[in-house]
Amino acid sequence: MSIILTHTYFLFEDEKEQSIMRPYAPLGLLYISSYLNENKVENHVYDSTFYSKVDQLRFIEEKQPKAIAIYTNLMTKINVIELVKILNTDDKYGFPKIILGGPDITYNLENYLNTGVDFLVIGEGEQTTLELYQAIIHDKDFNEIHGIAYLKNGEVKKTPPRMRMKSLKELPLPNRAAIPVEKYLDTWKTHHGQSSMTVSTQRGCPYTCKWCSTAVYGQSYRRRPPDMVAAELKMLKETYNPDGIWFVDDVFSVSHKWIEKFHEEVIKQDAIIPFECITRAERLNDQILQLLKEAGCFRIWIGAESGSQKIIDAMDRRVDVNVVKEAIQKTNALGMETGTFIMVGYPGEDEQDIKETIDYLKAADPTHFTITVAYPIKGTSLYTEIEDKITVKPDWDTSTDREIDFTRTYSRKFYDYAVRRIVNEVNYNKELLKGKNRNFITSLKLKTKSVLARTGMLLHK
Repeated sequence: MSIILTHTYFLFEDEKEQSIMRPYAPLGLLYISSYLNENKVENHVYDSTFYSKVDQLRFIEEKQPKAIAIYTNLMTKINVIELVKILNTDDKYGFPKIILGGPDITYNLENYLNTGVDFLVIGEGEQTTLELYQAIIHDKDFNEIHGIAYLKNGEVKKTPPRMRMKSLKELPLPNRAAIPVEKYLDTWKTHHGQSSMTVSTQRGCPYTCKWCSTAVYGQSYRRRPPDMVAAELKMLKETYNPDGIWFVDDVFSVSHKWIEKFHEEVIKQDAIIPFECITRAERLNDQILQLLKEAGCFRIWIGAESGSQKIIDAMDRRVDVNVVKEAIQKTNALGMETGTFIMVGYPGEDEQDIKETIDYLKAADPTHFTITVAYPIKGTSLYTEIEDKITVKPDWDTSTDREIDFTRTYSRKFYDYAVRRIVNEVNYNKELLKGKNRNFITSLKLKTKSVLARTGMLLHK
């Protein structure tokens, strides 16, 4: 008997990812796999990223698992529901018990259970998956397992929440040997000339941004010891030799003491690999920036979300836009790349806020920036605030939260044009900063697109 751990993300279906080709391994499943291995539970990971639905079903049919645990999120929900229906209707797969986990289930328990799922794992998955699988194979009472939900006589039964792991020392390294790591490395190398891998050092986030979901790890802060992280980097360096590391943590430099010890350990263990990370501006200073650079950091993503202090405050970001701007400028000056995230269409955002965001990006001059139109994720403070203003709410089982729309200051179309306006105007400014080295044709195209986008904004106000 065994359990399969899988997800339903298929690269060939994702046009956006195909244009950038920066896929990363499913770390969450790999942590659960290692934890099960440590407890002598036979498990198989099926990483669907580079394969097809047919390949995935063939694997399930071959293994005939007693249970199958599927990771689900906003992007993969529709594929997950499709897989659940197949497993529940075709006897060639052996009718395994179906377990779902991931950030999207916490506030959609009934919806997911009504698709035919047997159990939902709420929150961290390692301990709960182990106990649940043992109960399944030994036919024990599920009511004693904390952190799950299931249907009983047609009603949702939710057990008490599971206490989070106090110490992440308990976590074994993710079971990367269970997946085709070389496919990730080769894809990166082919499309970017350099390979990249992911590492997690912390769980939870102590901050309160209204649009951010904390459904899995909660509003907490737990960290793996710096020496263990350095040892993992050393292992990756010797085993896979990646060109870069992406630390997936929400706020990498939240603890200055941790950064100081991490800096010491990667040097002592000869574990330096160039890396990029995400953090908050107020958790950076001259000393921390220097330590990060010496430890191998080549790019820092510094959250802002807006160039308007009014919108930043509405998001409960608790940061000064000028502090963010200066942090980006200081990082640039040290020779590290910078990135920032921008969100438009947040409740209350008007044309002046868009202008302030453009001015902020021009002044801060991040190396990279990404933009998204705000959407409400169920369970967040933002969703609660706009719930009575929702204007578009498609059927749950055929859509995602990204498709939900609500009454904004202007129409959704206005903000779509605002995204184009920001991108082209800021990139036009980057061309101007090149001085004599700028490309006149490129500059003209960017400015033209910016003007056209501005016209679109005016037409859809």
